[in-house]
Amino acid sequence: MAKKIALIGVPMDLGASTRGSAGGPAAIRRTELAKRLAGLGLTVEDRGDIAVPARPPKAGQSKMKYAAEIREACRTLARETHAAVRDGWLPVALGGDHSLAMGSAAGVSKYFHAEGEKIGLLWVDAHGDMNTPATTPSGNVHGMPLAHLVGLGERGLNRIAGFSPAVDPSRACLIGIRDLDEAEKENIRRCGVRVFTMADIDRRGLAHIVEQAIDHAGENAAGLHVSFDIDAADPSIAEGVGTKKRGGLTYREAHLLMEIVAESKRMVSLDMVEVNPLEDSHNTTAELASELVQSALGKRIY
Repeated sequence: MAKKIALIGVPMDLGASTRGSAGGPAAIRRTELAKRLAGLGLTVEDRGDIAVPARPPKAGQSKMKYAAEIREACRTLARETHAAVRDGWLPVALGGDHSLAMGSAAGVSKYFHAEGEKIGLLWVDAHGDMNTPATTPSGNVHGMPLAHLVGLGERGLNRIAGFSPAVDPSRACLIGIRDLDEAEKENIRRCGVRVFTMADIDRRGLAHIVEQAIDHAGENAAGLHVSFDIDAADPSIAEGVGTKKRGGLTYREAHLLMEIVAESKRMVSLDMVEVNPLEDSHNTTAELASELVQSALGKRIY
């Protein structure tokens, strides 16, 4: 894992059903994340926010709202994450709605693809994000990014890396799932993404599940892209999200997950997304997001 960390803000809520996650990067920065990471002995560079197109008066296609604007933002982000990894930095994308992962993971994948290597993907989320424009019940793109990364969906969104799939579906693992649409289940079965639900975690324990997911996604991979949607945590500790769903990760489970990721030394890039300060109280969800980033980058209890 790189000792140089590049923070990249993505102030975007175009993909979400609820406004406000565009303020996520600023909320996370208010926790003094960069200073705290530096305190772990890391070299930290905050590269500011990428340019995100303004929300147009009309959403465009009803099955893929604001797709053109999201595509532009993701292409910009992909260039940033590609350049960071190329230069020996570990990019951390601060969001922002989860559609940004189509850009962050694509840029990292493009770098390793040119080296003849592939990345694995850990997708930590309450939801599957495996809808496509053909199956979405809402048209909100933040419900589609994983599907596009593994090669499903619309060509303009699934080829941000310049090739498709950006991530081989056999190297992608969903962790913490507790809400899937029926069509998403079929998409998952069809392409072979591995799923670890909250029921799996309850039965077998989080440590076992995360270690299994890392081994599965990381087998013969150059490294892991970790995409953490803060709504994977239970609303009792993560109130500031757009799509709340009870029964999520506890505070210690969320930290243990990230601690195990850090101990694996396989992570090459990270997303922390869906922090919505308009839904939050006293910036507590942004604080949790900041703490989890620190855990993923090596902060330990002892």
